[in-house]
Amino acid sequence: MKILTVDIGTGTQDVFLYDSRLDIENGFKLVLPSPTMIINHQLRRATQEKRRVVLTGVTMGGGPSAWAAENHIKAGLDLFSTPDAARSFNDDLSAVENMGVTIVSEEEALRIPTDVLRIEMKDLNLEAILQVFHNFGVSLHDLAAVTAAVFDHGAAPPDVSDRQFRFDYLDKRIRAENRLSAFAYHAKEIPEHLTRLKAVAQSTLSLEVPLIVMDTAPAAILGATFDSHVAIHPQKIILNIGNFHTLAFRLGPEGIEGVFEHHTGILNAEKLENLIRLLANGSLKHQDVFNDHGHGALVYQNHSMSLDNPDFNIVVTGPRRRVLESSPLKPYFAVPFGDMMISGCFGMLAATADLMPNLKETILASLHGAGGSGTPPWELPIA
Repeated sequence: MKILTVDIGTGTQDVFLYDSRLDIENGFKLVLPSPTMIINHQLRRATQEKRRVVLTGVTMGGGPSAWAAENHIKAGLDLFSTPDAARSFNDDLSAVENMGVTIVSEEEALRIPTDVLRIEMKDLNLEAILQVFHNFGVSLHDLAAVTAAVFDHGAAPPDVSDRQFRFDYLDKRIRAENRLSAFAYHAKEIPEHLTRLKAVAQSTLSLEVPLIVMDTAPAAILGATFDSHVAIHPQKIILNIGNFHTLAFRLGPEGIEGVFEHHTGILNAEKLENLIRLLANGSLKHQDVFNDHGHGALVYQNHSMSLDNPDFNIVVTGPRRRVLESSPLKPYFAVPFGDMMISGCFGMLAATADLMPNLKETILASLHGAGGSGTPPWELPIA
């Protein structure tokens, strides 16, 4: 059984091909530029070449692509966009128009002259990933599922803070299903407000196997729990320090006991350590984070976790984890199955096991070290 997992971040997209016949450490993996970085490079080249651009496709992650779009417009060059593609920069299309982007309909985009560079917006370029594996002789015709993770703020109503909207969603999911895999969905069950996840599903309509989508940070934290050193501690705080966002979950025997989410760029080691201590002792308040321009915080179990308790551990994953490298809290840097970069992929596998019961036993056997036949890859049957 094979499952293709794709964890789409701001800096990189991390790909892991799970094969139940192999020990999980032998699975094939790729670490590639993120889709928004690819769009950033395409727009910057268009700016250098003084070319007009039209953006088509679906809603995807912004950040680097939005900055390149702004610079393109500042250079005095036309930038057209269909509505769905434009929402990659802001759910409010009037705000995108205020950037200087000209919004055009899908039909109008088709009539734009051919000398205008067309750039397709989408988070998951499944065809390109499949082609890479094909070029290296790896067959994927027998996939059991595809899973993809992106960070989705959710489309907040015009009069609601997008930070508060995002955090209200986290709270709702935790209260409904106290498990990290609650942030994963079958493609047909994605809530309407999660427009980026829905766009991933929309861009894979031709896919003939089940698609599971998930939020990136819970995926990375769930993946980190499969590090053998992390797994032995019944109580822990696990942080995913991403390029844009830092999400921390306090986990105990009964599940999620607390959470906070902030913008990584606003945090330094001292601020982050203080938030960790407050989350550990149960005194962290929503306003402590929200009033500092973060998303917020919630504590569901307010009993104190002692930082000196041998059953407790502080665990860090994510591309910006070095923020805490010299911390007096002495956090553990998780490396599930020997690879921090693929933590989110392992988390998606675990979530897929929850959402697809027919695959659960096989996936969990691999994640808990009992899967795989011990057969080396070169002795597998030829596909």
